[in-house]
Amino acid sequence: MEWGVWLRYEPGESVRVAVLHGAQLQGAYLREAQLQGADLSDAQLQGADLREAQLEGADLSDAQLQGAVLRDAQLQGAALRRAQLQGANLCEAQLEGAYLHEAQLQGAMLDKAQLEGADLRDAQLQGAYLSFAQLEGAYLCVAQLQGANLGMAQLQGADLSEAQLEGARLYKAQLEGANLGGADLHGADLTGANLGGADLKNADLRGAVLIGVNLKTADLEGADLRGAKFERA
Repeated sequence: MEWGVWLRYEPGESVRVAVLHGAQLQGAYLREAQLQGADLSDAQLQGADLREAQLEGADLSDAQLQGAVLRDAQLQGAALRRAQLQGANLCEAQLEGAYLHEAQLQGAMLDKAQLEGADLRDAQLQGAYLSFAQLEGAYLCVAQLQGANLGMAQLQGADLSEAQLEGARLYKAQLEGANLGGADLHGADLTGANLGGADLKNADLRGAVLIGVNLKTADLEGADLRGAKFERA
């Protein structure tokens, strides 16, 4: 098989070559591909169709996946460090324990994605869609989530310390026991969110919408609540 040409085959077919480092796979049809443990680091996969692909434990570090479709893909434990995923579709993808440190996910669709225990430290998630996403125990410290939609997301025990969440939508998000110490939630909408037992020390909650929020046993020491809205007008 010659790399540098588009790869196309029948759904469910196994790709026997494990090393695809730097492969030119723009727009490739890889639906249901069996790529467990494959080396796709630095691969060019812009606009590729990877729906339902089996990518458990694969290395996609520094891969170019802008606009790629990874809906329902299996990416448990996969390495996506510094991957370029702007505008990619990862809805309902299985990303438990995946490594997304410094990944570029601006505007990406991650609705209903499974991200329990995933490493999203320093990830760029501005304007991303994460409604109903499963993020229990995920690492999102210093992540950039300005304007992101996290409505109904499950974030119990997640680490969001120093995360940037200005203007983010967290409607009815479940944040029990989450670490939001030093997080910037300026202008965020937390209507109906559950923050029971959460760490909000030194968090910036200026102008945040906190209507119907559960703050039972939450630690708000040093938090800035100027202009926060607790009741409907």
